[in-house]
Amino acid sequence: MTEFSSRVEQVSISGIREVFEAAGEDAINLGLGQPDFPTPDHAREAAVDAIRSGKVDAYTSNKGTLELREAIAEKHDRDNDLAVDPEDVIATSGGSEALHIALEAHVDAGDEVVFPDPGFVSYDALTHLAGGTPKPVGLREDLTMDPATVEDAITEDTAAFVVNSPANPTGAVQSPEDMREFARIASEHDVLCISDEVYEHQVFEGEHRSPAEFDETGNVVVVNACSKAYSMTGWRLGWVTGSNERIERMLRVHQYAQACASAPAQYAAEAALTGPQDPVVEMREAFEARRDVLLEGFEEMGLECPTPKGAFYAMPKVPEGWVEEVIDRGVVVVPGDAFGENGDGYARISYATDMETLKEAIDIMAEATAAIRE
Repeated sequence: MTEFSSRVEQVSISGIREVFEAAGEDAINLGLGQPDFPTPDHAREAAVDAIRSGKVDAYTSNKGTLELREAIAEKHDRDNDLAVDPEDVIATSGGSEALHIALEAHVDAGDEVVFPDPGFVSYDALTHLAGGTPKPVGLREDLTMDPATVEDAITEDTAAFVVNSPANPTGAVQSPEDMREFARIASEHDVLCISDEVYEHQVFEGEHRSPAEFDETGNVVVVNACSKAYSMTGWRLGWVTGSNERIERMLRVHQYAQACASAPAQYAAEAALTGPQDPVVEMREAFEARRDVLLEGFEEMGLECPTPKGAFYAMPKVPEGWVEEVIDRGVVVVPGDAFGENGDGYARISYATDMETLKEAIDIMAEATAAIRE
């Protein structure tokens, strides 16, 4: 058998997937990063109408339909006070592809990529696949990423650093001051700041701000998606925006790897972005209520957990053997070290499930906690 590339040999199957496969069929799944709400009806209908009319029978522009890119530009104006040219947007197959093409377009072999630890599993894997060198950095006590730590990690070999707010797996939300600092660091060190803003609408405390708001040198690119905001994970529709020069380089990767994002998903996303935003608000309010119940449960168990101010994840500190005990009792949680070495001693809990199921899971986790401490 022929040998495999060194890049792919450095990447293993996600620890999240391993947990899923080890769990029983009837387990309560608190490991899945997927809203439990339906995709808004108007987004679904837009896709159906486009299919019936034959609009989706051919490739769209590599960057995506002009109407979708205009809707994305309007979204950034409405939500982020950012002026985005529709020509500087690429519609992608989810936020994951957006991250992939951003790294591929900017990272040479051996270049360093700085990202949070614990952090989203794709940052490390996609860095390896681009031939780069992962450089994870630890977080503050509240699980936010300190700009000073990022700046200290930058060397002559650094190509990019990743900011994720609200964050997966921690639920942490960076302050506006942090975001301004990240933009400054990107400018002064002439490195790329990749801002992963997929969870921007799930903020319970503080506010979502983008480093792109403070960018004056074109060294920030923004990755986003409809996946979490509109419960459209299966539609696989994201986007990346940045300076024209950066977009044109990312387009070179995208056009050969993907050609264009799924056409039906593009029409659904356009409708989601331009239509009623009530579902976004309803989901955010539901997630906040669930978070509060989960945090109360952790407190009663005696587990310390930094308050997640956004997304739909909590990351409590847990005793040794806790994750295994909880899984054995039928609740799927993810060990913190699946998200980096600094996640050791934590667990990631997703509360993207209904309140009744969440309360049942909390009772089981409480029993597991008591059993571990006996």
